[in-house]
Amino acid sequence: MAQQHLDPTDPTAGPAPTGDALAGYLRAQATEFLRALRQHRETGAAAHGGTEDPVDAARALRRSVRRISGSLHTFRPLLEADWSEGLRPELAWLSGTLSMEHAYAARLERLLLALHRLSGAAAFPAQAAATAGMSAAVDAAGGGRDTPTADRGNLTVGAAKAGALLERQLTLARTRAHSTALQALGSSRFHAVADTVAVLASEVPLTAAAHTADLRPQAAAAEERLTDAVAVLPLVTAGSPYNAEALIHGLSPDPSPHPQDAPWHQVRLLLRLHRYAREALYGTQRPIDVRLLTAGQALDRHRDASEAAAAAASAARTPRIAPATAYALGVLHADQRHEVEAARFAFQQCWQKQAVSTS
Repeated sequence: MAQQHLDPTDPTAGPAPTGDALAGYLRAQATEFLRALRQHRETGAAAHGGTEDPVDAARALRRSVRRISGSLHTFRPLLEADWSEGLRPELAWLSGTLSMEHAYAARLERLLLALHRLSGAAAFPAQAAATAGMSAAVDAAGGGRDTPTADRGNLTVGAAKAGALLERQLTLARTRAHSTALQALGSSRFHAVADTVAVLASEVPLTAAAHTADLRPQAAAAEERLTDAVAVLPLVTAGSPYNAEALIHGLSPDPSPHPQDAPWHQVRLLLRLHRYAREALYGTQRPIDVRLLTAGQALDRHRDASEAAAAAASAARTPRIAPATAYALGVLHADQRHEVEAARFAFQQCWQKQAVSTS
């Protein structure tokens, strides 16, 4: 099958973007980081009458950190090596630390919604809307499933206790992640990162040759890494609405990560790096690539479902839980592995359909 070349450049659109464009992009992201940090500090007292949402400020902080880190990775030949290699791991630490609280909250919400849907329990309006969206994705993949009446009765017995167990475990994890994030933001390590980014907002340490160097080779290399990673995905298997091999492994008692998930997570990371490279090339004038947006959404769903499945499996290994609770968690785990397959199917449909249309 012919592969679509995403080609982040258009030689007829104007002069080649150079290191100066990269410097402008990094300065803009550093400025966003400082703005988000100020908002985060100001909204730390949101419970005392603040009008800003601290969650939004934290999200904006993570967003700028990811873009700076991704750009340092993609365009590292154009940046001072010692500075770039020293900052990148610190940004990765900060991004990972700040993301965990939100990840645990989203995981709990996803699992409780799935329990409501599977057990037939009434959901709140917002939950019902979200459940409908997830069910539609599964149905589109041919994986829609109805729990038989008898099984649903058994599931309902354990669903409440399963939900309570998940809420205890994930709320505790979220609380710990919140404390870890607060400690990180008050640490000398974070202040060193913030100081470096503050300097970046006004001065980007480019190499001597970077000011006139073309950004397109590095952006093309990022695209090539993405294309190569997608090429080794089992898209033929993902094109089937039921991937028996994946589900058999996913339902096993083995607590290790699913072997098929890692390459998909890697593609998600490379897709993000490709998007950031396009942002650096085009700036605010970058064209909207619907294919990248759709593919990214499918891979986000894949990541969320795989992590939710792992959380359900972990809860099911809790000692001395009731058989009905374990059964509910087992059904929930299988449901989320079905969601993983639905997300893979959606990615396969998006990626290959566009490749065929442009071949």
